[in-house]
Amino acid sequence: MIVIENTTIGEIPLLHIVEKEKYQESLPFIIFVHGFESVKENNLHYAYMLANKGFRVVLPESVYHGERQVGLNSLEMNLRFWETVTTTIDELQIIKEHYERESKIDSERIGLAGTSMGGIITLGALTQYSWIKAAVSLMGMPYYEQFSQFQIQQLEQSGITLPFTEREKEAIFAHLRKYDLSVHPEVLNGRPLLFWHGVKDPVVPYNYSYQFYKSIKPLYEGNLDKLHFITDEKADHKVSREGVVGLVDWFEKYLLSPAMMEITTTSRQNR
Repeated sequence: MIVIENTTIGEIPLLHIVEKEKYQESLPFIIFVHGFESVKENNLHYAYMLANKGFRVVLPESVYHGERQVGLNSLEMNLRFWETVTTTIDELQIIKEHYERESKIDSERIGLAGTSMGGIITLGALTQYSWIKAAVSLMGMPYYEQFSQFQIQQLEQSGITLPFTEREKEAIFAHLRKYDLSVHPEVLNGRPLLFWHGVKDPVVPYNYSYQFYKSIKPLYEGNLDKLHFITDEKADHKVSREGVVGLVDWFEKYLLSPAMMEITTTSRQNR
């Protein structure tokens, strides 16, 4: 039986999903991050399918979303988009350490995934944490600085006066470069990475993610099985069934397969 636990770690509300019989065990671990102006509950179908495979899964609530709303309007939320992204990346460490202290996760088998903003967060987190062993970006993209410039341009063209000076904008861009995977692609270090994106996506342009995928293929020479891009010609900003199943299969292959378990065991023995 799959259980859903509504809990809080520090200031972070989250849903914890796991097989009841394995609740106390040290399990492969997946953190799944929701999209912009969405909530953690919207991704329960991913969590259920992953827990059914034997993973421990958590769905955190990002700052200013769901249980953490503070009454911001849509414009105010947009102006805090990158704050939300980087705060969530920082909070991933808190979540991981919590479950490590409780001896409930296998630290050698941790995956990260997300939709839209959650996919953007996933790609940024890869620049910060080597403990992420496999990742899936659904409708995400890694170009933090370039995308933030695009967003500012769109807001200004719509007649909105932004509360940032040019100097403050440059400071924002400089901060985002730290998390920009397109600037630091070498940190991937051959880790399994799957992309799913719809060609007709009007929110996060398809070309951003596909362009990056093509640019990093040389880094996976000899290991191209660890890098894959699923293109959906008909999809807009909604993940298809193929994308959902692809995510589950990806983590099963790279975090649950007998070969991966053998590598993990050998790694521990050699410490």
